[in-house]
Amino acid sequence: MTYDITALRAQFPALKAGSAHFDGPGGTQTPLPVIEAITDALANPLANRGHGTAGERNAEAIVTQTRQALADLLGADPTAIVLGRSATQLTYDFSRTLAKTWAPGDEIVVSRLDHDSNIRPWIQAATHAGATVRWADFDPTTGELTPDDIGAVLSDRTRLVALTAASNLIGTRPAIPEISRLVHQGGALLYVDGVHYTAHAHVDIAQLGADFFTCSPYKFLGPHLGVLASRPDLLETLVPDKLLPSTNAVPERFEFGTLPYELLAGTRAAVDFLADLAPKAQGGGRRERLASAYAELEQREVALRRRIEEGLASFEAVTIHSRAAHRTPTLLLTIEGHDTTDAYRHLAARGVDAPSGSFYALEASRRLGLGDTGGLRAGLAPYNSAEDVDRLLEGLSDFLRGPAQRPRSS
Repeated sequence: MTYDITALRAQFPALKAGSAHFDGPGGTQTPLPVIEAITDALANPLANRGHGTAGERNAEAIVTQTRQALADLLGADPTAIVLGRSATQLTYDFSRTLAKTWAPGDEIVVSRLDHDSNIRPWIQAATHAGATVRWADFDPTTGELTPDDIGAVLSDRTRLVALTAASNLIGTRPAIPEISRLVHQGGALLYVDGVHYTAHAHVDIAQLGADFFTCSPYKFLGPHLGVLASRPDLLETLVPDKLLPSTNAVPERFEFGTLPYELLAGTRAAVDFLADLAPKAQGGGRRERLASAYAELEQREVALRRRIEEGLASFEAVTIHSRAAHRTPTLLLTIEGHDTTDAYRHLAARGVDAPSGSFYALEASRRLGLGDTGGLRAGLAPYNSAEDVDRLLEGLSDFLRGPAQRPRSS
């Protein structure tokens, strides 16, 4: 490994509280450069975007620079980066806009692997348009969702397929490029939820073949925002409901109200922070440095994930539901004879943060036979250390030495 984990951790003030954080899939901790960028944006003049005053120029520069940073992160065109409150909000907005072009008999595909934010907006939009919803399933034994699973529910009436690039519950990474080719062969669009994926993999939306790709900066060390990347020509064909005086330019026509400039500044800083994690690539452009940084991150996270899995292998009562061949460093666990909410509380009391639940992936949790209760989720982030992993394993071992309890009904 070429990045110094001790030096990296020193950049995160929240880690001084002493907890070992395995709650990154729900939102990562924030490094100092991001905090400082937010503070600096608020400490300097700000106004609505323009070129006449210092405040207007500062706002304009923040938006422009943030779109470019996100374009570098995602392999996208900066003029096709849409900014919003959350990925959920953006998906609702685009589902309503796209549904204007649907008619009875059209079909929309959703998957049981997805977070509900990439399921329910499409079902509701399809219902209003009179379109039919078809479900792509995954194998609960392996955690795999294959191109064949998608191909089985495609037809000549399919208008859109909504699919995750990585499950936030069990980490499964479907073969999106192969799936994209199937989807596009039939003339449909592919809407990819990349919220969990972007925290762990170098994104190239052209290589993925995504027509729309969403992510959330707070999952990769930034502030709470939503981002959608697409293509300028595709966005030009879409007409959202909007205020009459607001611009019709792309991508601004999809951004409602004044943008949170300070959070955009923090997002730009988060991308730069990630790009700087690979010292040997310092001479390259930001896109190249991000590729090197993600290679470093993935190597480290795979090693730590295996350390967790090897430790869990000695716990007979623990079942790991994250089993796909290609997956993020996110493990969903259940414990025979125990409610994982009790395990979460036991760990939290020892300064180990690993939450329990279904994390809005209700369909996936139900398909795994876990009802709405889900399980204990332990996910890795760039600041996790081997010592964190040991604390997690020690805490679970201590929990299992206690009396077994009847799991609560889901």
